[in-house]
Amino acid sequence: MGYQSGTQQNLVEQLKMLEPLFKPTKSVHRRRHTIDAWNHLDEPLSPCRRLSSSELKKKQVVQPPHRRILVTGGAGYIGSHTCLELLNAGYDIVVMDNMINSNKEALYRVERLAGRPIVFIKGDVTHESDLEQIFQCYQFWAVIHFAAIKAVGESTKIPLEYYHNNLTGTLNLLRVMKRYNIKNIVFSSSATVYGESEVMPVNESCSLGPVTNPYGKTKLFAEEILRDLYASDPEWNVILLRYFNPVGAHISGMIGEHPQGVPNNLLPYVVKVLQGHLPFVHVYGNDYDTVDGTGVRDYIHVCDLATGHVAALKKLEDKPGCKSYNLGTGAGYSVLEIIHAMERATHKKIPYKVI
Repeated sequence: MGYQSGTQQNLVEQLKMLEPLFKPTKSVHRRRHTIDAWNHLDEPLSPCRRLSSSELKKKQVVQPPHRRILVTGGAGYIGSHTCLELLNAGYDIVVMDNMINSNKEALYRVERLAGRPIVFIKGDVTHESDLEQIFQCYQFWAVIHFAAIKAVGESTKIPLEYYHNNLTGTLNLLRVMKRYNIKNIVFSSSATVYGESEVMPVNESCSLGPVTNPYGKTKLFAEEILRDLYASDPEWNVILLRYFNPVGAHISGMIGEHPQGVPNNLLPYVVKVLQGHLPFVHVYGNDYDTVDGTGVRDYIHVCDLATGHVAALKKLEDKPGCKSYNLGTGAGYSVLEIIHAMERATHKKIPYKVI
């Protein structure tokens, strides 16, 4: 399953997992083309089962196995990798996604990789009626809640959209879960809840905040909502997963990060430059107190992150109450280290500009 945190692989070896992004291959129809992580299947898989509102209303409630999971936002970058790990671990999953920042092709490819079907329902967590219809048809053991918008910079420009999407969606989900007595949830949080921590490395005992951007605030507020919910009803079991910086793609090259428009994260931006879609990488500052003056971040491979969600579900079986866990590696890499590692892994020069 690719790079695992805690191994001795160096950064170049980790980034070589992205080689399918740059190597040509033969398709099943023997046409030469270039593989990328998002557009290399010649034929789509059998469609995921997408149910209309009328079909949902007519459908008889299915009594679940213990292992049926609702995954909100499951067609996104982290969600799709997690869906694959869930299927491989034997879980049955229902994916709900509004497809604004995701692509149904990712779910087709997850089905192909796992050899198992996904139930996909197009819906929006900000519409409580969409959730209600799903819970009328399926009983779940737990929910993994990814559905959110997540660009820090963008959140400072459109804060109301972030508060509405991320908090209204979470409140709607929790209300419906409570109504149907489903009280196990894994929440996709972020290390941004720690604010500008002066303690390094950051661990779960560090104080939270102050958070300076609307995106981070939505994650912090959602955590507070979940802690208050547990305090009011100890039957709830809540796992808060605080991500650092997810990167990479599945080793098959079939699924990966495919941002809409200009990427907000470093690695997909570097890939866009390598592919010739962008002229150079913007490097913001070179006077930090780091090895080369550029910013340092903790990057975790997305497959490790996905495995962490499966581990979180297993933890829920122990009825842990409300627990928070950081998901990172504990080691940081600078912007220039990432750029130079990608150059070595791909044998291509990457232009960049310090601004």
